[in-house]
Amino acid sequence: MGRGRVELKRIENKINRQVTFAKRRNGLLKKAYELSVLCDAEVALIIFSNRGKLYEFSSISNMLKTLDRYQKCSYGAVEVNKPAKELESSYREYLKLKARCESLQRTQRNLLGEDLGPLNSKDLEQLERQLESSLKQVRSTKTQYMLDQLSDLQSKEQVLLESNRALQIKQLEEISARTNLRISWEGGEQSMSYGQQQQHQSQELFQPLECNPTLQIGYNPVGSDQMTATSHAQQVNGYIPGWML
Repeated sequence: MGRGRVELKRIENKINRQVTFAKRRNGLLKKAYELSVLCDAEVALIIFSNRGKLYEFSSISNMLKTLDRYQKCSYGAVEVNKPAKELESSYREYLKLKARCESLQRTQRNLLGEDLGPLNSKDLEQLERQLESSLKQVRSTKTQYMLDQLSDLQSKEQVLLESNRALQIKQLEEISARTNLRISWEGGEQSMSYGQQQQHQSQELFQPLECNPTLQIGYNPVGSDQMTATSHAQQVNGYIPGWML
């Protein structure tokens, strides 16, 4: 029994669909190659899979040439099939656009001071007024631009002045803080030195005196021999001291 005909509809099974695509794609590419060789035909084949992958075949070295040939043949046939009135209308539109383009180019050259020979006095006066109007507009735009730039610079200057003022205030505060700290430090050193000086003076005042521990008041002790000799001399002279009476 032979294989029956396959019904042409989308294969629901994903795996079977991919296998069928790969087999028939290779067969189609093979048939295109055989057709180009056997019949000396220019064949171009483009295939995109459902995932967007490209498969192509071209009987010549560059497929773009085949596509360009196809585009010329297709659009050339469309142009041939157009009605004569439509072609005439398109040609008139082309002539209008061409004349407009040439006029604009001529006006541009005249504004640049070129090709002024064919112009008469009226055309020259009109060109002069147009140039004056353009010059006024340019000067006005330039003045406005300079004013905007000046305003921007003034704003930046104000910001810089405020920043400078803030830095000066901060610097003065730092200088004042350092000065107060130095004054407090110097005051602390002076009080410490004054306290040390007072303590030193008190120590000098209350130093112990070096003296004989024997207390002597009113007389100088003498030896017994000296006292005997003195008494004897006084008796001889008939003089008795008052403190001995």
